[in-house]
Amino acid sequence: MNLPELAQLERLIASAGGELEVRIECTVRHEGQELPVYVLALGTPAPEAPAVGFFGGVHGLERIGTRVVIAFLHNLVARLRWDAALHGLLARVRVVCMPLVNPGGMARGTRANPAGVDLMRNAPVEAADPVPFLVGGHRISAGLPWYRGRADAPMEPESRALCAAVQRELHRRPFSIALDCHSGFGMRDRLWFPYAHRRQPMPQLAQLHALQEIFRESQPFHPYEFEPQSRQYLAHGDLWDHLHRCAPDGLGEVFLPLTLEMGSWLWVKKNPRQVFRRDGIFNPLIEHREHRVLRRHVPLLEFMLRAAAGYRGWLPDGPALEAHQRQALARWYGVR
Repeated sequence: MNLPELAQLERLIASAGGELEVRIECTVRHEGQELPVYVLALGTPAPEAPAVGFFGGVHGLERIGTRVVIAFLHNLVARLRWDAALHGLLARVRVVCMPLVNPGGMARGTRANPAGVDLMRNAPVEAADPVPFLVGGHRISAGLPWYRGRADAPMEPESRALCAAVQRELHRRPFSIALDCHSGFGMRDRLWFPYAHRRQPMPQLAQLHALQEIFRESQPFHPYEFEPQSRQYLAHGDLWDHLHRCAPDGLGEVFLPLTLEMGSWLWVKKNPRQVFRRDGIFNPLIEHREHRVLRRHVPLLEFMLRAAAGYRGWLPDGPALEAHQRQALARWYGVR
């Protein structure tokens, strides 16, 4: 079976000893083998602590997302042996990693899981307005991309596993961030936030605007475009829309899901021949370019970890919250 990402992840788990909490959320059958879907955690288990979650491999073709999460997890595990400051940080925050959500799809080299279902079109969420044909999710056939699954079918095991991990580890906390790493066919690296099923703003928009402001202030030369996914297209069945909508609406609880869409045209334009390979459309195929991608994005994950741990220092309330809401509506939705 050609799945080096799973082998790399299991080597990392073995090297971590007892430092990582390891859970197999579900298994997926592929070519007679049961492939595990791992959820890995470190840091404080205290329910009153903030948390950050990193996810990758939801689409099996987008191997680079899994590799970014594994690279960051490797960074943390390697530092645990000597970095006293990291231990102090982890005493205040929970870190959850799900690097390979769709191992069957990655083993097959397909966007969808082995059942032909696109996991990011699989949640029970219907778009409020028309979606692009096929791309926005459909129920025509598993033989076509972006298939949602049957209307009367339960969510796929991988989708349920991701939802279970988020609901257990990120929901019901005073503050949490989720970052789901993908690659997209574009020239920009984008950080998308809900909603994908409607054009109206999400709740907790002001808090998200405050997050992107502290990122801009601390890293003024960053390459990312923050925007609602609905600015690009609408879609049925988005998992993060579903998880944000079903998050507990407790007083003071904030859950901010983000999707990193790495612009794969940045790699294709430097190696145009890779456009003729299905995996080449979504991944850097030359080793030194992959290393460059990892160097580019791992600092983003480090920022998200520290932003979650220190949320009390920047999360707005009162008049500041109202100001961020006004600024966010003006910036992303044209509301003056």
